[in-house]
Amino acid sequence: MTSDEDLMAKAVAALPLAYCRYSKFPVAAALLCKDGTVFTGVNVENASYGGTICAERSAYVAAVSQGKREFLTIAIATELEAPAAPCGICRQFMNEFGNIKVILGSSKNCKTLVTTIKELLPHSFGPTDLSNHATELAYN
Repeated sequence: MTSDEDLMAKAVAALPLAYCRYSKFPVAAALLCKDGTVFTGVNVENASYGGTICAERSAYVAAVSQGKREFLTIAIATELEAPAAPCGICRQFMNEFGNIKVILGSSKNCKTLVTTIKELLPHSFGPTDLSNHATELAYN
């Protein structure tokens, strides 16, 4: 089984692959699937800023495109001195696939912060909200 430290090491190792020519802020993620497979992702910026994809979403998209749907942990690394949390859209995106462990860390070997999707995005809107809505519509 992949340890939290191994997962963070995979995220840190992916940092140089980030394409961040505008922000100069590399971010990398390593996503552990329930079957033990690990997918990495990096931020990929675009001159049309809206076309940018964050590392977290990059890792999830890689996993989902290979048929993975069940995840255990994601490690997210930057080069900052202190751990940085994912942006709002990434929190919402990750929420789609369940409440998993989130490890925030750095290539600077700072202390990691361990949290969960639900702690990062309290009172979230997700798949069960839509299924509850469909059930309510069916009875009205």
